[in-house]
Amino acid sequence: MTVGEGPETPAPPRLRRDARRNRERLVEAAHAVFAEQGLEAPLDVIARRAGVGNATLYRHFPTRAALVDAVFRDQLTGTMEAGERARRAPDAWAGLAGYLDAVFATLAADRGTNDLMTTRLPDVETLGAVHAHNRETVDVLLERARAQGSVRADVTTEDLLFALAALGRAVPPLAVAAGPDAWRRPLALFLEGLRGTGTAPRPLPGRPLGEEELGRVLGEMGPHRVRPTDGSTGGAAAGGTA
Repeated sequence: MTVGEGPETPAPPRLRRDARRNRERLVEAAHAVFAEQGLEAPLDVIARRAGVGNATLYRHFPTRAALVDAVFRDQLTGTMEAGERARRAPDAWAGLAGYLDAVFATLAADRGTNDLMTTRLPDVETLGAVHAHNRETVDVLLERARAQGSVRADVTTEDLLFALAALGRAVPPLAVAAGPDAWRRPLALFLEGLRGTGTAPRPLPGRPLGEEELGRVLGEMGPHRVRPTDGSTGGAAAGGTA
């Protein structure tokens, strides 16, 4: 400090506002990119979509898990709220069917949500709570449904969770091949397989897949599926603003 200068002042509020705005832009861009490409999308694509550099992204989100948690926190807690509503349903079967309908609608929303809810990703705080709540919801509803005679007596919580995860992975390819609500038919078929022997089968919604559509679904599920590049080759971009 030279003679005649006053004491140093804190950084202007504008810098803090810029940092907050950069964080918001990163979350928005990440949501869009994860929806298109899934949770394995390159982080430098997200930074470029947000108009910042990789350094800025890592300053706000040191790990992929931290970014994923920020992007999906609100959406995942909505699933927990659906579970609470289902538990309050007097008819356990109606509660279970309604809950799974809500879960699959969420799975169909984008590939990022689907990746998150049908696999395991460590260190995502909200996700751990959602998986635990989901298991508890299914456990409660199955126990009540067995007691009411509306579900097979030999179905376990693990049976249901495994089958739902496997079916859920097919939801995005189904949407690409046959429309956004194409998942309703296989889910209804799955639910009919759970019903108790004293209940009459219900008609399946929607229409069956054609041979070509099935081929497209299976192609979309494969690891060779073409991902949008967003003009990127996956290389790192240096620098960035705060």
